[in-house]
Amino acid sequence: MSTSKITYNGGLRTTSVHLRSGNEIITDAPVDNKGKGEAFSPTDLLATSLGNCMLTIVGIAANEHGFNIDGTTCDITKVMAENPRRVAEIVVNFQFPANNYSEKEKTIIERSANTCPVMYSLHPDIRKTVSFNY
Repeated sequence: MSTSKITYNGGLRTTSVHLRSGNEIITDAPVDNKGKGEAFSPTDLLATSLGNCMLTIVGIAANEHGFNIDGTTCDITKVMAENPRRVAEIVVNFQFPANNYSEKEKTIIERSANTCPVMYSLHPDIRKTVSFNY
């Protein structure tokens, strides 16, 4: 079964439907590439997917090891390059709640975050700058 169905709506906008759940995502081309910038761009989603994946994998590890990361946030900054136009760097800045994480828990967090499937799927030329703030 397919994962999603994408429709080009015109005006550099697409709608993607997650077929299992029916959830939708709209994308627009960014303003600096002839678009309206009224929604995530495809490259925004690429960068954001890294943070989503990292948090999910850390959540799985936290559950398995009996600690909590609820309320953790992750700021994503996408840095573009030209010729060819591409994502050059993704900056991931985690902010964890004040849970007095042990050194062991911090190691689990950082190792699991850096081994998420999206991290492994991104081209090695894309810089990944990750910070963990506890």
